Amino acid sequence: QVQLVESGGGVVQAGGSLRLSCAASVVIFSFDTMGWYRQAPGKQREWVASASKSGTTTYAESVKGRFTISRDNTKNTVYLQMNSLKPDDAAVYYCHGRPTYNTGTSAYWGQGTQVTVSS
Repeated sequence: QVQLVESGGGVVQAGGSLRLSCAASVVIFSFDTMGWYRQAPGKQREWVASASKSGTTTYAESVKGRFTISRDNTKNTVYLQMNSLKPDDAAVYYCHGRPTYNTGTSAYWGQGTQVTVSS
C-alpha cells in the first residue's frame, strides 16, 4: 500500500524556520509531481509548492523566496524548507503526490502536519 507520511511540523516563532518531510511508504513507487498544500482554519486548502520528478519547482506567490521544495528520488521523499515564517503561514500542511502511471488513484495525500507560527 502506497502512503505519504509527513513529519517536521511544529511550533515556531515568526521569522523562524521549519523543514517538512514527506516520505512515500514504497520507495520504488513512481510519483510524477510531488508537492505541498496547506489549509488554515476557516480557509480553503491552497497549493504551496510543487516539484517534478526532474526537479523543476514551482511556488505559490505567497511563499516564493521564502520556501524551497526539493526531492530526494532515492528515498522517494519530498521536503519543504520554510524560512522567514509568518503567522499567515500557520496551517496544516499536506503532502501531495501524483503517480507517474495510472494506478486508479489520481493523487495521494499525506495525513497532514501542523505548523504553528507564534508572534
